[in-house]
Amino acid sequence: MDMSFWTGAVGAGTMQKHLDVVSNNLANINTNGYKAKDGSFQELVKYNLHAPEDEESDLRTGSGARIVSTHTDFTTSAFTDTNRNLDFAINGDNRFFGLQDPTTGRLTFTRDGRFHAGQMGEGSFYLMNESNQLVLNGNGQPIPMEVNADGEADLAEGQTVGVYTVTYPSRLLSAGDNAFYIQDGDTENTVSLDPDTKLTRGALETSGTDMAKEMTKVIETERAMQMNLRMVSTSDEVMQTINQLRG
Repeated sequence: MDMSFWTGAVGAGTMQKHLDVVSNNLANINTNGYKAKDGSFQELVKYNLHAPEDEESDLRTGSGARIVSTHTDFTTSAFTDTNRNLDFAINGDNRFFGLQDPTTGRLTFTRDGRFHAGQMGEGSFYLMNESNQLVLNGNGQPIPMEVNADGEADLAEGQTVGVYTVTYPSRLLSAGDNAFYIQDGDTENTVSLDPDTKLTRGALETSGTDMAKEMTKVIETERAMQMNLRMVSTSDEVMQTINQLRG
């Protein structure tokens, strides 16, 4: 089979995956604290040339490109006032709220600061996010809440919401629900408290999706996909013509 056929097919599949990334960004344009993602491409022929001789690679075509990873931009976006005393926005890039799963104890991170007072099984109230994950303070502990007779909730006396940083934010993996986690075995990506970063209370960080930028990517990706599909179609026509001449 002509190599151009495979190159076009691989390219079309790669553009579809890139379009999925862009579509996800657009779908979260109104999601508080969402951070836009972008795909990183890699040339397959270059990968194969530099791969060890005995490596069992899943790249069989030898040409074209594929998406090898997605990069998340954790820079600060604009804030919007909510006047809710349990809403927080982080004034700093590559900074996160710490979350803990109340069942498994798993640690995740998010930029979405829309919190509420959630009740645990024993009746105590703690600060939680919309997925009912416990929000951590500066000591890595859940934040107890005080709820008055009118149902109004506030942080317990002396409690503050912790702001955390990780050594390599680009290595964080998506955990769903606008949260991220450190990959198992990544011992170099350590977590630390950042006491200098300020929080804005009564506000939320808006989505980091830039509508104009993402729509431009949609147009570029669709055109690239069309060119790759045209390559596949042309290669198929050439092979049909060759087979007819042989016949």
